[in-house]
Amino acid sequence: MVRDDLYITVPSFFRCPISLDVMKSPVSLCTGVTYDRSSIQRWLDDGNNTCPATMQILHSKEFVPNRTLQRLIQIWSDSVRHRVDSSESTAATESVLARDQLLAAINDLEDSRSENRFDSVSKILSFAQDSEENRDFLARTEGFVPVLVGLLDNVDSRVQRSIEFLELVVKALDLVLSKVENREELKNLMLKSQGQGQSIDSVLLVLQQGSCESRIASARVLKSIAIDAESKLLIAEKEGLVSELLKLITPDKDPNLIENALSCLVAISTPKRNKAKLVHLGAVKVFSKLLSASNLSVSVAEKVLKLIETMSSTKEGRAQICEEAECVAAIVNKVLKVSSVATEHAVTTLWSVCYLFRDQKAQEAVTKANGLTKILLLMQSNCTPQVRQMSSDLLKIFRVNSKSCLSSYDTKTTHIMPF
Repeated sequence: MVRDDLYITVPSFFRCPISLDVMKSPVSLCTGVTYDRSSIQRWLDDGNNTCPATMQILHSKEFVPNRTLQRLIQIWSDSVRHRVDSSESTAATESVLARDQLLAAINDLEDSRSENRFDSVSKILSFAQDSEENRDFLARTEGFVPVLVGLLDNVDSRVQRSIEFLELVVKALDLVLSKVENREELKNLMLKSQGQGQSIDSVLLVLQQGSCESRIASARVLKSIAIDAESKLLIAEKEGLVSELLKLITPDKDPNLIENALSCLVAISTPKRNKAKLVHLGAVKVFSKLLSASNLSVSVAEKVLKLIETMSSTKEGRAQICEEAECVAAIVNKVLKVSSVATEHAVTTLWSVCYLFRDQKAQEAVTKANGLTKILLLMQSNCTPQVRQMSSDLLKIFRVNSKSCLSSYDTKTTHIMPF
């Protein structure tokens, strides 16, 4: 007995235009039309010198394997087989139909002459947004991510429709990146061909002109490919990219956008050259202003303090931090009552500028911000041994004694001295 729900609809572009059967070995002629190898070979062997579908004269009878279409047919065949074997036939049917449409959309993306690329990316994005399973499916589809990255190249930034197209591509790429296991390949696709392609240029364009959602996706994509020193340097070297990220972390911006831009900056900030670039672009002032904002989330405060600590490891960074009394005061205000992670970043920075490099301006700013009291309170808390040692070093630098350190510290714990 044949079940009606197992009726299979074959995507039309999977069929050979000659035999009308699903192609086993798809090959493309110079006209761009794809046929099953055995069918087109018979056609040519019979002495024909035209393309069967278009009837154009063939300038060459050579054909090339269409690997992408062959992969898509294989994926479709596997999903159909899964449908037949599945006990949940209705759900499986819906899944196969959705994937049939998806594979057709991916095939359109491969064809640079297709006028449906915008709609195809929209369908792929919608499919990826629908479920975790769909994102897994896309990530496992061989060749899909390279196709997406390829769409970031050769886009005319002067055309508004192009910006919208790039936004769709970046958002789709962001959704599947967490499922991509080979980040090295992705990094190479986006960074190693900068001389020929424009992948990073396109991501920067979305950062500059895209919607809030698209900018978040762009920052996440950049963070995903910042996997080693080389990639971090290449990203930061793109003219205007770091400064654009800094523009996205002002207090008036969307909190989610701020957090993702900061995450990207944290990811690329470790090379010495990138630290210097942050300092040169005035990042200390930007971070100081953000750190002083009200209603700052814990995760944002942690990331800002992490970046300031990173910059404090350079001579230029320390100089700017020490020149910015407001920055030192903002750091002191985050020593307590944020999180243990924030505390460690804050104390490490203060220890670096005040104890390790003995900067007098920084020491004065800490004193003025009532930092001694907060450091004493911190030492009496359940802090880590490392933080406790740095706090002790700081107090020694300030030559704390029972009168100076407790002049504004009137509590029942004043008898507890750190040394």
